[in-house]
Amino acid sequence: MPTDGIFQLPYKLIDGRIEPLTFSAEQVMRRLKEDNIKFLDLQFTGLFGRFHHTTIDSKMFRVQDFTDGLPKLDGSSIRGFTEIHDSDLIIRPDSATYATVPWIGTPTARLICDILSGGSKREIFPRDPRGIAKKAERYLIDQGFDTSYWGPEVEFFVFDKLEVNTMTPYQGQSYHITSREAPWSTDSVGYALRLKEGYLPSAPGDTLMEYRNECVDVLSNNFGIVCDAHHHEVATAGQCEIDIRFDTLVNAADAVQSYKYIVKNIAKKHNMIATMMPKPIALDNGSGMHVNVSLWNKGKNLFYDPNDKYAELSQTARYFIGGILDHAKALAAIVAPTTNSYRRLIPGYEAPVYIAWSTGNRSAIIRIPAHYKGEKFAHLKRIEFRAPDPSCNPYLAFSAIVAAGLSGIKKRIEANDPKIEDHVDADIFKMTDADREKHKIKQLPASLRESIEELKSDSDFLKPIFGKHVIERIIDDAAKQHMELAVRPHPHEFTMYADV
Repeated sequence: MPTDGIFQLPYKLIDGRIEPLTFSAEQVMRRLKEDNIKFLDLQFTGLFGRFHHTTIDSKMFRVQDFTDGLPKLDGSSIRGFTEIHDSDLIIRPDSATYATVPWIGTPTARLICDILSGGSKREIFPRDPRGIAKKAERYLIDQGFDTSYWGPEVEFFVFDKLEVNTMTPYQGQSYHITSREAPWSTDSVGYALRLKEGYLPSAPGDTLMEYRNECVDVLSNNFGIVCDAHHHEVATAGQCEIDIRFDTLVNAADAVQSYKYIVKNIAKKHNMIATMMPKPIALDNGSGMHVNVSLWNKGKNLFYDPNDKYAELSQTARYFIGGILDHAKALAAIVAPTTNSYRRLIPGYEAPVYIAWSTGNRSAIIRIPAHYKGEKFAHLKRIEFRAPDPSCNPYLAFSAIVAAGLSGIKKRIEANDPKIEDHVDADIFKMTDADREKHKIKQLPASLRESIEELKSDSDFLKPIFGKHVIERIIDDAAKQHMELAVRPHPHEFTMYADV
């Protein structure tokens, strides 16, 4: 935690204390021998959030590879990276990300890598998401902040089986979710979780406790990612959340990517499937990735102000909130980047669709957690941005939030700006359209296509961190996603229109 100083992944829990474990290049080389590692898995993230890897014999790995990198990447084969005529890229492992992978039979370790452009300079590749996140951290420093802390709350579903058929469009398009917890399960023994009633059930309703225990064990003991708690979430059919400890921007994004990698592979080990799809089940809650963030300087939380009677929230925090609210519609294209994201962002399912802020109010896209007050808990003061979902690229999402928030600070956009209503404490979901108009409460885009159009018209705030070409690639990819879905009949359309 911030009061313990700024650490890098990984960590180790010792008698309830969080101790950092820092691995230098030389230490990793020793660990490879001590852990009897046969293979080294080199992992990196594509522009749109997919985790990729290449694997080498550990005996072929040299200490200088941490500096020079390895010529192991054809950028033209990674969506959003390069064209075929300019495709030679370099992956450079980060020694601090060393972890052992327990579910692989042959002793294997992983390292997360940065992407470098080829040539003599070997500079950070402009479309490397991790490189963009590092640029965001440098931009923060340039704006007068030592660091920022990020606490992502990643939700996901674990199904017993998922069958999808879209390859035979003229014979039927369908999906079938099998879950022993679901009310439609044929294997139910009378403990099914009803729609929207899955929050914190005890066993036997919660069938996934042992699975989550195993995930936490691997996260903590193999990957050095500290977990606070885990539990079943609101939806039926195996919706879960494992709370991971907050960290600095790049570290937190690394942790999210590792988290996804771990929960998916532990699920596969047990012949289940974990998915980060935001809204897999109609008429039930979707999965979000609420992002908690605070800015710090010289060991002080700049979001805390004991003199603020409403939320102990500083003026800096209010400007930061103002920036996010001002750019919320454009941000949606990055923090909710799939067509399925907008199945989640609809009223009635606890998803934050209304552009407003409040304390403790989960109907606003930004809330100020109000569990504790007072100087003793100053280090916990933060804002929670509730629009992101787990399909997003965490490196890009966190960087975009930084860009929006710093834009608000720079422009002094008040959270109670005339075009942005002051804090709203009422349940926005229950307001009438007239009430929301009275309070100047706008709504997030209703589709990926709408969010693309918002990003096209409001992208200048991102350019100091993202650059023009990255933004263009994000827009182009989103447009392709929209078209993929738009040209195909939806199965439910046959129910609605086959008899017209």
